Amino acid sequence: MIHLQDVKTGDTVLVEYEGNKVEGHVLEVNREDKQVCVKTGEQVFWYELKALHPLPLNEEQLLKLKFTPDVSSSNGTGARIYVRGPFTVRLYHYDGHEVTRLDYRDEHREIKHSITVNQLQNHYHEMTNFHLD
Repeated sequence: MIHLQDVKTGDTVLVEYEGNKVEGHVLEVNREDKQVCVKTGEQVFWYELKALHPLPLNEEQLLKLKFTPDVSSSNGTGARIYVRGPFTVRLYHYDGHEVTRLDYRDEHREIKHSITVNQLQNHYHEMTNFHLD
């Protein structure tokens, strides 16, 4: 389940309907009723929060978001680096924990755990003022 404060218009999430999970895009958030309007393919429907699930951030999702792998910058550190314009996502392990580092020009965010696609989209928007889709 996703927390209401983590859901924003334009985010990519998984919705559960009749036992199936389908990827969709958030069109609107009704914070008062704790419901989220999600478009999956051609269908638009309002879902309760319990039907929304985060999409794990992995290479497949980063490639869908038009990031490209940058193997030249890892310098043997084991970090997986993905670039989209001036924005960089570094995924690596430190002290037994997965770490996500986000860089945009002079701003850096180091998150001491793995993040989800919608969390990346929200960080990207906060750092660049553009939505990532």
